[in-house]
Amino acid sequence: MTKLRLGVLASGRGSNLQSIIDACSVGNLPAEVAVVISDYGEAYALKRAQLSHIPAVFVDPNTFGSREDYDTAVVEVLQTYDVELVCLAGYMRLVSRKMLAAYPNKILNIHPALLPSFPGLHAQRQALEYGVKFSGCTVHFVDEGTDTGPIILQAAVPVLEGDTEDSLAARILEQEHRLYPEAIRLYALGKLVLNGRKVSVIK
Repeated sequence: MTKLRLGVLASGRGSNLQSIIDACSVGNLPAEVAVVISDYGEAYALKRAQLSHIPAVFVDPNTFGSREDYDTAVVEVLQTYDVELVCLAGYMRLVSRKMLAAYPNKILNIHPALLPSFPGLHAQRQALEYGVKFSGCTVHFVDEGTDTGPIILQAAVPVLEGDTEDSLAARILEQEHRLYPEAIRLYALGKLVLNGRKVSVIK
């Protein structure tokens, strides 16, 4: 089976990137990470890519005049490596119409909350301040909004008495590392059907 070529965009430490790399390496999903791109030159995600012999590319946003210009450069890198699916993994930039047009319904993101609750930054803090009893994580297709795209998979995590932002984030992250590779696997196998806002999983 031909492996799906992934492009991973990350801004930070890249733990979700690592879970994808690991799942690919042990054969849990028919895919390979073709390139890792970051908007932050010191991101540990780039180091993780290098350690796994994956091309690691820093695209400096300070050298571009607009978000669209930046994404045009990122898309050029993705296309250079024949990327078929773009995976945002702790990527701290909103993607523009340029990237959405280049990869329609081919961009995934993982968010540390049960969307549509608590989109945007500091989702765990939002959950604690609101007093919910369950939080979790969501893998979704990316659209023009902030964490508003069609939901693919979700995992719930109980909020415990005495939880801090860090302790809740750590437990959610464990589920992220399981959920994201599974969503990519379903995509790679052609088991995701998108109909409007609803995503169905073919058994």
